[in-house]
Amino acid sequence: MTDGKKLKILYVASEVSPFAKTGGLADVAGSLPRSLALMGHDVRVVMPRYKSISCRFNTIYDFPVMISGRKEAAIIREHRINPDSSDRRTMPVYFVDNYQYFERNNLYCYFDEVERFAFFCRAVIEMLPGIEFQPDLIHCNDWQTGPIPVLLREQYFKNPFYREMGNLFTVHNLYYQGNYPKDCLRLLGLSDAYYHPEKLEFYGDISFLKAGLVYADIINTVSRTYAKEIQTPLYGERMDGLLRKRSGDLYGIVNGIDYNEFDPGQDNLIAQNYDCNSVELKVRNKYALQKAMNLPAGDRPLLAIVSRLVDQKGLDLLVKIYDLLMSADIQVVVLGSGDQYYESFFRDMAARHPGKTAVHIGFNAPLAQQIYAGADMFLMPSRFEPCGLGQLISLRYGTIPIVRATGGLADTIRDYDPGTCTGNGFTFSDYRSEDLLAAIERALNIYRGRPELWRQLVRAAMSEDFSWSASAREYVKLYHIVKDVRKNCVK
Repeated sequence: MTDGKKLKILYVASEVSPFAKTGGLADVAGSLPRSLALMGHDVRVVMPRYKSISCRFNTIYDFPVMISGRKEAAIIREHRINPDSSDRRTMPVYFVDNYQYFERNNLYCYFDEVERFAFFCRAVIEMLPGIEFQPDLIHCNDWQTGPIPVLLREQYFKNPFYREMGNLFTVHNLYYQGNYPKDCLRLLGLSDAYYHPEKLEFYGDISFLKAGLVYADIINTVSRTYAKEIQTPLYGERMDGLLRKRSGDLYGIVNGIDYNEFDPGQDNLIAQNYDCNSVELKVRNKYALQKAMNLPAGDRPLLAIVSRLVDQKGLDLLVKIYDLLMSADIQVVVLGSGDQYYESFFRDMAARHPGKTAVHIGFNAPLAQQIYAGADMFLMPSRFEPCGLGQLISLRYGTIPIVRATGGLADTIRDYDPGTCTGNGFTFSDYRSEDLLAAIERALNIYRGRPELWRQLVRAAMSEDFSWSASAREYVKLYHIVKDVRKNCVK
């Protein structure tokens, strides 16, 4: 098993940055294939062609796809991106188009969601002969692609074109499962025999996520700790028994971030560029952020939240201690959207604590960069966190993470010890508001009382390497395991 042999990889996701994005999946799907292509592998990306996608593309061909006993047209369009501006090589991105399913204002949350992605999965498989690409493996991501492994194994295996094609199924967040009524099996052309606990049946429904977990050659998730956590009832979302059964095929690889996109030394969205050798310049971004958010300028500690505003992110812990936190001489900036309860809460806090709390409801990519560059500390007290990208971006910008040690946060953030000057952030383990408050107070004490130690911590954080290069090599090793598994199955 070696990562020296070049592979042919089809990377399938329901969203890919910069074309369409609602969360971290798009960031991963936009970055990992580029890194693999730069390593010399033949990587092709495929996703739905949503209405919002406006890039130029070529229409390659179209063909009928059987869905629930009728034919629907799949139109395959191609766009090419350059994985590296210094390299002339290009990487294809294919869009599966169908006006009925994808010509809509939003990506998700439609009444026919199960039908849309059943169509997408079959179209992905059936487009391959037409684009003359026979990958070594198909890399599937999250529930929207979960049917691909079962369709490959149960319906396409007799065709020599597909017989040796392996598949990897990556779980980015086990909470989202794609569970639908039993009669949705017909959309996949599967009989009632698949409505079985050992197959797709899941507590009275069928589950697209479970389809991927049962039928994939190899499974992985986006951090080592999360791979362990999801095998327990606490984090397993009722899939823990299945995941324990497949524990020998379950791996964890921590996500990376694009160090070209997130580079405080070159970022043209921030007020002042800086690097780990000029951290004293970072404060100018704080002053610019304070001005932009209508906060009084000054060198008081500035804490930031850039997040979906949902329970998973541990915001209930913050709600319990927020007024107490505001009694300190600090400022808080919040950027995000989500549950109405949390949106209203933070708006109320901004009104109650003018000059100390500033809130922007919604997402604003340039403002996010400015917050990462301008804040001193980054709050991420998640209830669970498969990997998390926010803490990796904040490290890159020298904004010190304060996190709960769960999932990918536990794998990437090491608690700071002022005695040994080791660590890159501040962590707490128990899901309690008082423990979050204690972690914040430890960070504030170092920031205020030992400024030279704080500067050392900032430099150390910025020196960490969570670029995609290391994680991409781990994925290549996993791809070779997939190939070995599939080869043994074919024998």
